[in-house]
Amino acid sequence: MNKVVISGSGLYTPPYSVSNDELVNSYNSYVDQFNQQHAADIEAGKVLALAYSSSQFIEKASGIKSRYVMVKEGILDTNIMMPLIADKPSESLSMQAEMGIEAAKQALQQANLTAEDIDLVIVACAYTQRAYPAIAIEIQQAMGTKGFAYDMLVACSSATFAIVNAVDAIRGGTANRVLVINPELTSPQINFRDRDSHFIFGDVATAVVVERDELSTSTHAFSVLSTRCATDYSSNIRSNFGFVNRCDPENATTADKLFHQQGRKVFKELLPMIYQHLDAQFSDEQIKPEEFKRLWLHQANINMNLFVVKKLLGDNVEPTQAPIILDEYANTASAGSVIAFHKFNQDFKTGDLGLLCSFGAGYSIGSIVLEKC
Repeated sequence: MNKVVISGSGLYTPPYSVSNDELVNSYNSYVDQFNQQHAADIEAGKVLALAYSSSQFIEKASGIKSRYVMVKEGILDTNIMMPLIADKPSESLSMQAEMGIEAAKQALQQANLTAEDIDLVIVACAYTQRAYPAIAIEIQQAMGTKGFAYDMLVACSSATFAIVNAVDAIRGGTANRVLVINPELTSPQINFRDRDSHFIFGDVATAVVVERDELSTSTHAFSVLSTRCATDYSSNIRSNFGFVNRCDPENATTADKLFHQQGRKVFKELLPMIYQHLDAQFSDEQIKPEEFKRLWLHQANINMNLFVVKKLLGDNVEPTQAPIILDEYANTASAGSVIAFHKFNQDFKTGDLGLLCSFGAGYSIGSIVLEKC
């Protein structure tokens, strides 16, 4: 079986940032507008008045302080409250391809490779902006990679699941070097009129190079020691947007077509699944949690991360052992754990262990044990 390494990583950060204060000011203006327009129905008990949000509420509930977006125009306008992203002609690069290519260039440079060295491209993210042609094939053509390419969607576990696919392809002999790209364009799927979720997501793109160990010349390489994926169906995190929506015009733009979740149920149900998943993997690999130098965890919610860290490592954990990036980037769907890996692996020495782990909608959990080469 071919030994496999992650030999490079890349990160593309969008040009615009939106602070909690900006979001809250916009949302609260919308609340005033809504409550005034529906004052009679609110007084009659037919409509519930909307409540204000606050930066303090957002930070306490999530740990998020700001987020990056590809297009800021429209998001803070109470008459629009979505990014105004102009349609492009078919011959132009899609926004996700543009994002992904920038992250991929960094990953290739770190791996000491060129695009021509890649024989498989996997684009993995929560949403792709079209069904076909695949964004991965578009990137393949634009960058000049060889072999084949495909898209895959597993919500917040897309990145880890794609890395596992890349590892399996290399071990199975269908590829030698794989570029895994996560162009997370999440802002179009945010309901900026929903107090419980308008602050959650941000846009970003990440990329990693996965290749056969004997081919790697990178000083940044990490051996893949163990991989594990699990899914269990749940509607508690959901987005109903799709091409079939147009066939029901009365409901084509209702709120359920955007991201929505039942946060308390997710917290209660998903956490035990994560613990059981990791306990089983560590037991099979005969690894103790305290052997990990660092946990690069999914970045959805600070409270969920702290629970996972406490369960694995106990109470006295240094912040550097499980770095948080969601304060700056917010929830970037599947890219969050890869951002943490990209930003916080330079101090690793040969033999140090790290855990790359994601969890979210599906439910889905993906975990990868890495060892510095």
